[in-house]
Amino acid sequence: MPRHVAVIMDGNGRWAVRRGMKRIMGHQEGAKTVRRVVTECTRLKKEMGGPRYLTLYSFSLENWKRPVEEVGFLMGMYVDYLRQELPTMMENNIRFRQIGRLENLPAPVLGEMERTVEATKGNTGLTLVLALNYGSRGEITDAVKAIAAKVKRGELEVAEIGEETVAKHLYTAGMPDPDLLIRTAGEMRVSNYLLWQISYAELYVSNVLWPDFDEGELHAAMRWFAGRERRFGGVGGTG
Repeated sequence: MPRHVAVIMDGNGRWAVRRGMKRIMGHQEGAKTVRRVVTECTRLKKEMGGPRYLTLYSFSLENWKRPVEEVGFLMGMYVDYLRQELPTMMENNIRFRQIGRLENLPAPVLGEMERTVEATKGNTGLTLVLALNYGSRGEITDAVKAIAAKVKRGELEVAEIGEETVAKHLYTAGMPDPDLLIRTAGEMRVSNYLLWQISYAELYVSNVLWPDFDEGELHAAMRWFAGRERRFGGVGGTG
């Protein structure tokens, strides 16, 4: 079992367009898939010891370029999701975290996230992480700025800066790097997602659009991961 599964949830809009629906309807169906996947990961952790972290790419820095109606709908959907799912998170011992640039999020979204983080901070089961208003280049840039500020204040010497220093200043500080990255809808790119953290992740691409990604598809990804030989730059067992 992977300790940390990261997911690029792609295909909501295409799912809706193919059915003659507005794109926002695809996002509504995608939210149902989030519930299914979170529930199944919770079960797998309880019964099989993993995964411990599930990080979902929910809204990128670039997604602000989408139509205003769609962005507004998504922001409202995040608020509704957190309100509706908090009782389930508490019942299933799920801890909630958010990564991304908080300053540009609407106040209702930020407020609901802060309430959910506070309410679940004592939970010890699956950690559910939403990457919202997130971009990996932005994250790394923010980390560099924070490190540079410490050097300027005399709190850190340049010679002391290493990979661990950078990792501690990323949004994901304190979390293990993803072992498995799942992308849906058949797209063969990582879309500025956790670029530092997925250096040694196994990449699994599913042709299924996110609203149709169910427990069986998740299990297929897990089985594929279990069959991988993870060498981390070394030599495998077959030489």
